[in-house]
Amino acid sequence: MNPYERLGVKQYINAAATLTAFGGSIMPPEVLEAMGEASKSYVSIVDLQFKAGAYLASLTGNEAAMVSNGAAAGMVLATAACIAGDDAEKRGKLPYTDGMANEILVCACSRVGYDFALRQAGGKIVEYGDKNGATAQQLEEAITDKTAAIFIFYFEHKMDKQVPVEVQVSIAGRHGIPVIVDAAAQLPLRENLHRFTRDWGVDAAIFSGGKGLCGPQSSGLVVGKKELVHRMISFGCPNNGIGRPMKVGKEEIMGLVKAVELYMQRDMEQEQLSFERQVQMVIDAFSEDSSVQVTQDFPSEAGQPMPRAKLTLVPGVFRVDAQDINEQLKQGNPGVLCAADSDSLLINPQTLQLGDIEIVIARLKQTLSQNLK
Repeated sequence: MNPYERLGVKQYINAAATLTAFGGSIMPPEVLEAMGEASKSYVSIVDLQFKAGAYLASLTGNEAAMVSNGAAAGMVLATAACIAGDDAEKRGKLPYTDGMANEILVCACSRVGYDFALRQAGGKIVEYGDKNGATAQQLEEAITDKTAAIFIFYFEHKMDKQVPVEVQVSIAGRHGIPVIVDAAAQLPLRENLHRFTRDWGVDAAIFSGGKGLCGPQSSGLVVGKKELVHRMISFGCPNNGIGRPMKVGKEEIMGLVKAVELYMQRDMEQEQLSFERQVQMVIDAFSEDSSVQVTQDFPSEAGQPMPRAKLTLVPGVFRVDAQDINEQLKQGNPGVLCAADSDSLLINPQTLQLGDIEIVIARLKQTLSQNLK
């Protein structure tokens, strides 16, 4: 019996996104095999971190890399490393940072719930600019002797209001301040693995291991400059201190190594064509349905360069709104996860498995017809 069925846990077809709440992505068999092999031996986790990190750095074109316990843990460790550095007394006090340079600069228009990780390490978030954006001068004026780092929450389609990354790096460099990028969902593009760091000069970029990389859901990939990344390793488990609870095991490390290997070999052009074909299947299936308007939506919700199918409900045709229909899709059999706002449903092919798109289309047709006035 399927282990989820044995526990009575509902399973879903994921046409929404690589959502942490629903398990991120599906790992390839090779990743599972690598994790299984890793489980059969004892190794030094510290030794493994450095050697796996060196290999991951060579694969991705970076000075250094490490595997964290998810992207959020990477954010905590990066913040801790920027605040406490190599000072043993400061390290021991984290997350209590009174009297330290503990301010993390974040553009006001880019605040997200994930920035709690900065405060978790003892960082004090200081906004610059406002909800309409920021200028280089405002960033410069926000820097004080209390500034520990500049943090960028990067979404490709939402960067027009922010100071360009290269400019932020230049400003930070004049003040001797590191720049960290949270790029958890910014794969693809594959070149993002080195664009932020090698090309634009940020000190560290943090990616989810369980989203576009299709690695272990409890893993994250940090790439960047050797000094900062190695310092982050020293803050992480199995070392005592603020990173001790953020345990990444030998299985997750080796699983992510294999996932990155596979990712660097993937045919991105064919993958994109597959996404476009699936979106077109949805468009074709509803092209003559007068109750919805169906179009291609681009980019994805995280700004990734991939299409989604968008079904907009024609006003006055349905008894309920799109969010209600989305909930019915989720609760049905099989359960289907989509993204939704008040008047539209969005189908993302990134997380669909072979044969899923046909099931999604059938469930959409069934559920929409049941909610006509």
